[in-house]
Amino acid sequence: MRMTTTRRSPMWDERGFTLIELLVVMVIVAVLLAIAVPSYLGFRDRANRSAAKANVRAALPAIEAYYSEKNSYAGATVTKLKASYDAGVSLQTIKSASLTGYCAQAASGNAIAHRTGPSGALTLTGAC
Repeated sequence: MRMTTTRRSPMWDERGFTLIELLVVMVIVAVLLAIAVPSYLGFRDRANRSAAKANVRAALPAIEAYYSEKNSYAGATVTKLKASYDAGVSLQTIKSASLTGYCAQAASGNAIAHRTGPSGALTLTGAC
């Protein structure tokens, strides 16, 4: 009786990936990154803008409570607001606090929001 050996194709006998297969995978990953990174940066910028505006809005009740107690915005600081009215105030600064008005500013990432009050609009352009 004669024993025959079967010969396997070299394609199935070798182990590992070919250079072409690795290059194809790298191209696919690069395309996915090219799509995902700009989207992530856009989401992050929108989140920073929303957080800055929310921080200013959250501080408004404390600022108005200060006014109702002192009958003036003069002397209002972030430290005083945190100590006496709301420990969660996340303002960066209160600028130009006077008898009748103030400018509250908050930052988150690269976004800066401010409101000139008491009747001003909440804006994202520039600082106080």
